[in-house]
Amino acid sequence: MNRTLSALAVLGATGLLLPVAPASHAAHAAPAEQAVPVLNGDFADPVMKGDGPTTVGIDFWTGLNQRYSPTASGRTDASHGVALQKDGNTLRQRLRGVRAGARVTVTYEDSPAVSKECTGEQVVDGQPYAVGGSGGAVQEVTTAGDPDRVKGTPGKGRWTGRAYVFTAGENDPVLTFTSRVTDSRTHVTCSPMIARIRAVEVPPAVDKTVGKTSLGTSEAYKGNERESSLHNAAAACNGENACTFRPDTRTSFRYYDTARVVGEAYVNCTRNTLEHSRLLSYSERSHDSIAQTYTEAGLALPEVARLPTSGDRVEDEKRIKERPMATQFSLAYEKGWQRAWQWFSSDQRTVVERIQPGEVSWVELQPSRERVEGWFVSKKDDYRLHAVVDGPSRAVPDRLLQRTGPMSEAEKQRCAASRPMTTTPVGADAPASASDKGLVRTPAPAAPGVRSSARTLTLE
Repeated sequence: MNRTLSALAVLGATGLLLPVAPASHAAHAAPAEQAVPVLNGDFADPVMKGDGPTTVGIDFWTGLNQRYSPTASGRTDASHGVALQKDGNTLRQRLRGVRAGARVTVTYEDSPAVSKECTGEQVVDGQPYAVGGSGGAVQEVTTAGDPDRVKGTPGKGRWTGRAYVFTAGENDPVLTFTSRVTDSRTHVTCSPMIARIRAVEVPPAVDKTVGKTSLGTSEAYKGNERESSLHNAAAACNGENACTFRPDTRTSFRYYDTARVVGEAYVNCTRNTLEHSRLLSYSERSHDSIAQTYTEAGLALPEVARLPTSGDRVEDEKRIKERPMATQFSLAYEKGWQRAWQWFSSDQRTVVERIQPGEVSWVELQPSRERVEGWFVSKKDDYRLHAVVDGPSRAVPDRLLQRTGPMSEAEKQRCAASRPMTTTPVGADAPASASDKGLVRTPAPAAPGVRSSARTLTLE
C-alpha cells in the first residue's frame, strides 16, 4: 500500500535531514540514482471528508484543482486522484534538494476524468494534458480513453503508468502539470487526472574545485515560490528555535586548501650549516555563501543574516553568541558529525630548521577545511534558505610542510652583493702612514683620584 510521507520523513530519506552515519561525509561515490522528495505525492493531505471532488488547496502543491478520494478515483491503493483544472490553472511543486544539472525521472499515473459530469464524447479518446520540469522540454500526453461512459455515471478510472525525464535547469526545479482541455462546454470537473507522483535523480558530480571565496549564490523560497531576496527567509530564522539547518551530505566534504607560506623564508648565504628554532603562528576563518551573495549584489549584509564569517575574531565571537542561525547550523553539524563545528581556529608551532650553505628554508601550511551545504528551514516549512558554509576542520590535521631548497636567482644575487662600506675621503689610494708594532701602555694613576699627566709612553 502506498503511504503519504510527511515532509520531514521524505527529506530524511533523501539525505536532506541530519546524516546518521558521519562516514558518508568522508567518502563520496560516483553519483548514482537516488530518491527525490515529492512532498504529499499521494495528495492525501489535508485529510478530506467524503469522496470529493473538493477544491481545497493540497499541502505542498500550488494550484487549486479537484481532488477525489482513492475510492472515488477508482484506485486500489491509498493515493488520491487530482483532476487538473481546464482553465489553465496548473498543479506544481518545487523538487526540494535537486540541483541544476541533475537528471530527474518522474513517475506517476494518469486517467481520464471520473467525474459524473463527463459525457462519453469528452473521454472516449482520452484527455490531453502536459507535464514539464524546469530546464526540460514540455511533454504532451493524452490519457487512456474511456469509451463506455455516459453522463451522470461516475467513471471507474483507467489508470496508466507514465514517466517523464528532464535535466534540471535550475536548483529546486518546478514540476508542473497542466490540463490541455479547452472546450468551453466541458464541465470544470471533467479533466485529466494524475495520482501517485514519485521521482528519482542522478545528481551532478560535486565540483570540489570551487574556492572558499566563491561559494555560489544562496537562494530563498517560500513554499514553491522563489524569493526575490534572502531577507525574509533569514528574518524567519531569527529566533533560537525558529529554523532547523538540514545539511546535505551528498554535497558536503572535507578537503585540504591551497598551500601558503607561513612566516619568513630564511636564506643561508654563509659557508656553514645553520640551525635554529622559530615560532610559527597561523589562523583560519570561515566563509559563507549568504554573505557572498549580498556582497556580489552590492548590498549591505543585514543583521539577521550575519554568520560568524567576518574574519574579525572579536566580531565573530560576538556573532556566535548572538546570531540564532549560527547556533542552528552548529547544532545540526554537531548532531550529524558528532563533533563541534569551528567557525575559526588558530595555532602555534615551534620548528627547528637546519639550513645547508646556499639553501633556503621555509614552511608551508595546507589547512584542513570542511564545506557543508544545506538549508535553513523554518518550523512551518514555509521558508527555506540555501546556504554553503566553509570553515576550518579538525576532522583531519593540518599539513605543515617544512621545506629547504636551492636559492632563486634573486637570492643568489643578494648573497653575492658587496657588504655595505664607507669610503676614505682623503688619501684613499696613499700608502699607510705609520706602523704600529705594539700596544701603547698607560701608567696607573699615582694616587687615588689623581689622573696621570702622561697619557702615552714611547716604545723602546
